[in-house]
Amino acid sequence: MNEIQQMSATALVAAIRRREVSAREALDAHLERIEQVNPEINAVVTLDPERALADAEAADRRTVSGAALPPLHGLPMTHKDTHAVAGTRSTSGSRIFADHVPVQDDAIIARLRRAGVVSTGKSNVPEFGAGSHTFNDVFGTTTNPYAPRLSAGGSSGGLAAAVASGIQPLGEGSDMGGSLRIPASFCGVVGFRPSHGVIPTPPPGDDWAWLTRTGPMAREVSDVALFMFAVAGPSPRVRPPAPVTGSDFTGPLLGDLRGVRVAWSPDLGLGLPVEPEVLAVLEGRLRVFEEAGAIVEEATPDLTDAEEVFRTTRALDFAAALGPLVREHRDLVKPEVVGNVEAGWALSAREIVAATGARTRLAAALRAFHARYDLLVSPAAQVLPFDARLRYPAAVDGVEGTGYLDWMRSACALSATGLPVLALPAGFTGSGLPVGFQLSVDHYRDADLLRLGKAFEDRTRCVDRRPEIRAGTGQRVRPVTTVAAR
Repeated sequence: MNEIQQMSATALVAAIRRREVSAREALDAHLERIEQVNPEINAVVTLDPERALADAEAADRRTVSGAALPPLHGLPMTHKDTHAVAGTRSTSGSRIFADHVPVQDDAIIARLRRAGVVSTGKSNVPEFGAGSHTFNDVFGTTTNPYAPRLSAGGSSGGLAAAVASGIQPLGEGSDMGGSLRIPASFCGVVGFRPSHGVIPTPPPGDDWAWLTRTGPMAREVSDVALFMFAVAGPSPRVRPPAPVTGSDFTGPLLGDLRGVRVAWSPDLGLGLPVEPEVLAVLEGRLRVFEEAGAIVEEATPDLTDAEEVFRTTRALDFAAALGPLVREHRDLVKPEVVGNVEAGWALSAREIVAATGARTRLAAALRAFHARYDLLVSPAAQVLPFDARLRYPAAVDGVEGTGYLDWMRSACALSATGLPVLALPAGFTGSGLPVGFQLSVDHYRDADLLRLGKAFEDRTRCVDRRPEIRAGTGQRVRPVTTVAAR
């Protein structure tokens, strides 16, 4: 990677502001890196370089004009393909929308563009963002920069691979059941699932949806804080507004682990199987917390009700969002999505009421837990990156699953809690595969969570180890699809 491609988002934006690097130069480095590595990992699936060039040149004119500059001024960025970008093909990884060009930006894209981002194209996703392995019938499979025959995770897998490989330092993803955290763990980067409403992005037709969150992915925690500063804040669609805004993420990100009460839970008290190599890396890193002055104990909140809450809420959300599409285009939708929608249609009133009670009990258990512990630490993923030709792992550490969600349960359980969660690189296996923690704190302590994560990051510097991508190591060579400028 050249010097620009190695920069953090914070450093690159600062360099553009100081006129040491132009937005055009940043864009050229971004496009060059896509050309270098994308044929091996298939992270970026749509490019619009002419539009991006016009935006970069406009950013450079603004730099010299003396006008106030937004927080992400001139930063090149592809966007997750489940997020609509006006005038750019946005497919959600679905054959139904293979040629879909929206006329309006999604809320998160509008916020990013107001913050100064130069939008360049789209990163790959599983169909409709369902599942933590990134493949679809439109663009194929995204693979891992550390081992391009293995999975990059999902559903923000294209973003994770792009960030890890140096295509871009920062981007936006989303997370229902681990879609930021599992690819972050697989690709050795940072993924952040904020508290509800901190980045308000309710789906069309359901302003009260709470399970899915939009959040950033980056190589460094400080860039996550920059993203949150740029886009966090209320929306008239989400009431009441969250008690956290972008201003909570300003200032130096100084973390201190002294006296922090840390609960380490390898299986979240649910007996979850976890691959031994994953546990070996994570348990070896617990001493980082201890050496920094934290008090570490093995403990877990009572998450007995988490699975019922997650699966019922997920089914309802899928039926509400994708039910009409499945009815009309069932033969064009992958079976995992059809199954989720059908599960939502099949729910009885009794089951929905039971899930409400389960969520209430879960909230009480979390209040009791956080009265004693500040930080919960657990595996971000139960498995290492797996063969990219698979749809999903059928078993974890020899324990057979019953469906495509079973290998993701460590992430799904924390989604059910609604807590903010940070996926953080913890280290590497002997064969060089990344492994990550997920760190969670009480509701709306998002900024505190980033400070704690930064304190761990400063002591480990996993970010300094980058993948080396060599031609011919991936599954295929797939060119980026170029969209003509409007």
